[in-house]
Amino acid sequence: MRIMVKKAISIFFITQVLIISTYFYSSSMFANIEVAFLSAFLVIAGASLAYKKMVDSQLRSKSFEEKRDILDEIEDPHELYDDKVNDEVREGTLGYVEINEANADELDLKTIVKEEKAKIKTFSVKSMKYGARGTVSLYRIAPYIFLILSFIALKNNELLDLRFYLPSLALGIVVGSIISKKSLS
Repeated sequence: MRIMVKKAISIFFITQVLIISTYFYSSSMFANIEVAFLSAFLVIAGASLAYKKMVDSQLRSKSFEEKRDILDEIEDPHELYDDKVNDEVREGTLGYVEINEANADELDLKTIVKEEKAKIKTFSVKSMKYGARGTVSLYRIAPYIFLILSFIALKNNELLDLRFYLPSLALGIVVGSIISKKSLS
């Protein structure tokens, strides 16, 4: 983990040295590249960090459902061929009522429906709190505020040059993705 963070920091500083070298060519070009790079980098890094914190909090609260593999869902959407479910049905530990073996008069359908409804997880305020925490996180909002204010500052000071600004956004996205992948994994 420590080595990955060192690599991430070194990637960031190498990129910054290259960006600072553009100052010797033109200060306007440097301002556009630096502001765009930092804006995009902070947006990607902030979103990654907010997502990681949200996942960690959901793992701690155990408010997630274990999902099956996508191919399993396509091939067997109703889990008809799932060995675990079939074994539990045979052993009687799954909790299903054996309708085929019971008489129609003995079945209490209202009770069965109530039991099945109780098993379904509903949307609650507690689960919403964990999801909203990652969406409305300061890690996500602050970079967007920086992006907007820095763009306005460049435009108001008549320094904005989209020839340098837009490619630098792409550079910030790429570096932010690489660093997020290295440091948050």
